[in-house]
Amino acid sequence: MATERLTRVAATAGLAVVLLAAIGVQAVAIAASWGLRYWLAGGTAAVVVGALALVRHRQRVVTAVAGLVVAGSAVAAARLFDLPTEPGPALAMASAVLVGSAVRALPPPPAGLIAAGGLVVAAGAWPAARPGAGGSGVVALNALCWLGGVAAGLTLRLLDERAKITAERVRRDERLELARELHDVVAHHVTGMVVQAQAAHLVGRRDPARATESLAGIEAAGGEAMRAMRRLVGLLRDTADAPPASAGTEQIEELVERFRRQGPPVRLRLPEQTAWPPEVTSTVHRIVREALTNVARHAPHAAQVTVDVAREPDAVVVEVTDDASGAPAGSRDGYGLIGLRERVEALGGTLRAGPRPDNSGWSVRAVVPNGRA
Repeated sequence: MATERLTRVAATAGLAVVLLAAIGVQAVAIAASWGLRYWLAGGTAAVVVGALALVRHRQRVVTAVAGLVVAGSAVAAARLFDLPTEPGPALAMASAVLVGSAVRALPPPPAGLIAAGGLVVAAGAWPAARPGAGGSGVVALNALCWLGGVAAGLTLRLLDERAKITAERVRRDERLELARELHDVVAHHVTGMVVQAQAAHLVGRRDPARATESLAGIEAAGGEAMRAMRRLVGLLRDTADAPPASAGTEQIEELVERFRRQGPPVRLRLPEQTAWPPEVTSTVHRIVREALTNVARHAPHAAQVTVDVAREPDAVVVEVTDDASGAPAGSRDGYGLIGLRERVEALGGTLRAGPRPDNSGWSVRAVVPNGRA
């Protein structure tokens, strides 16, 4: 989220610089030909619509409609009072930004209406154009700005839709994988309960004490199965041929050792006791795997990587950090983290990934309930 905010602020600042430059150039050109007072209406409109373009993310419909109304008023004033042709370059660019923003984010009906309104405003320069005063160039510029705004909006809309579809597919696949693991866990406990029930039935008459032990085992296995089933609620069920993955802490050690041989040095800290449910252990393994994969892809120059797995009374805390301070803040965002967050949140936990507080590297931190509550 911090990366998105910084990107948006940088884009807004860049747009403000471009619009101010366009307003300044146009003001100088009008002052040298017509006289600056003839551009007061157009300049005011350009400033207003430019300001609306800078805050377009807050209310896309309101800013777009208001901007087009102001731009249309400037066109009408130019024709009524024989002023320089409008929309001028600054106003055309600001209007294109508003149209492109609406086309990108709004539902098709309002997006189409705003795009049509932008076309009407841009076309308004044509009947007022003066060929001898550069009017044909203003018409061409308005047409190009409108086309550019619509094309940019449609392109970004398509990219957003693709990213949304991909993210949804990653979340679905993560749910299915977790459902398979939990299915295996529950099947294991239920099988044990059936075996112990059969044993209790056979020995119950001859040795009641042993029958009581079997009943206690059935009770314990039933409790474990119910805790696992709670995590299964809400997840889709799939019995495809993907293999179950209930990796233990020894697999975590093997994973870290493989990474050590191919990447930066890794310091691993594991608690002494790791008697967690299989779905929790496999999730810890998945967190470490995804975090180390991101390090290998985006920060191979890191000097030190730390994998810290800590046990708390009701949760397991996993944190993977590196010291690759030179990596761009947004370079590690990807669909792997989306799937990982889906898995952790399905178990009732939380996951945070981002730059470390002192900007000295990257951190992936997850808190996973251990299922003993």
